[in-house]
Amino acid sequence: MRPRPDAPQTPTQTMQALLDAIAALGLPTDAARLFHGRGGLHPGCEHLALDWYPPVLVLTSFQPLDDGALALVHDALAARWQQLAPATLLAWVYQQRGTGKATTQLMAGSVPDPHVVTEAGVRFGVHVLRGQNHGLFLDMAAGRRWVQAWAAGRPGLTMLNLFAYTCAFSVVARLAGVQQVVNVDMAAGALATGQQNHRLNGITSGASFLPHDVFNSWGKLGRGGPYDLVVLDPPSFQKGSFVATKDYPRLLRRLPGLLAPGGHALLCLNAPELGEAFLRDGLAAEARGLQVVERLANPPAFADASPDRALKVLVVRAPDS
Repeated sequence: MRPRPDAPQTPTQTMQALLDAIAALGLPTDAARLFHGRGGLHPGCEHLALDWYPPVLVLTSFQPLDDGALALVHDALAARWQQLAPATLLAWVYQQRGTGKATTQLMAGSVPDPHVVTEAGVRFGVHVLRGQNHGLFLDMAAGRRWVQAWAAGRPGLTMLNLFAYTCAFSVVARLAGVQQVVNVDMAAGALATGQQNHRLNGITSGASFLPHDVFNSWGKLGRGGPYDLVVLDPPSFQKGSFVATKDYPRLLRRLPGLLAPGGHALLCLNAPELGEAFLRDGLAAEARGLQVVERLANPPAFADASPDRALKVLVVRAPDS
């Protein structure tokens, strides 16, 4: 007998797209997103994401998953792991977000300590068992590739990396030949990880790390400029420190004064409720001399039914004089 259209779905039905993805997944060399339910392309799985921080899989859910659902995921991962890497132990982590403080559980195996992953040959330290974020934002890979391409063959460049977190932009910039990078973030712990990331890649000079509130440091930052590239990658929302609707326009107002003639900026925004027009309107109101060059395409693994809800990264350019 067929179920009624309004009958509650079983855990298997609600997670079928994820289970199908697990049955077909491979294990890339680099850290990567393997399943992106958040993009709205897999009905019923909008709350789910599966990431690969070799050698650990990380399942994130923005709704609580019961024991039955977690058991289904475990069985699917174990079956696929037996096909892909039968000589090693499956390791996976479950993080539940979206209902207060994030909680994280090790579901199988163990996590390396230290845990180092790669992206296009660059090494980064990650921490999948603590904190809401893991030390490397996988969706920003296209932004990091753009910085590498922009810097190639252009000696003497300078860069200001605001809201630097663990300084991934700085690492790829220095490896690409940027002469000096100034990293600014309120979280001293994140900057300490950023310094470790530089050392992991053999970088021992050419980068500074300032544990400052960006909004209280304009004088200091201005004296260090102007810069050939400014990266703005603030949190989407951080109570008490950054609210995009109020604070992003304040950043844009200061941006022209930080850029060298012909300099570039990356404007990053990962707030689903704010579309690309928010950034473009902000530029028109607060930084009229800057021109949008392009919007970077997100990595294919982060495909989204609504580009305006996805991560937005705009490349902008200052006038030549």
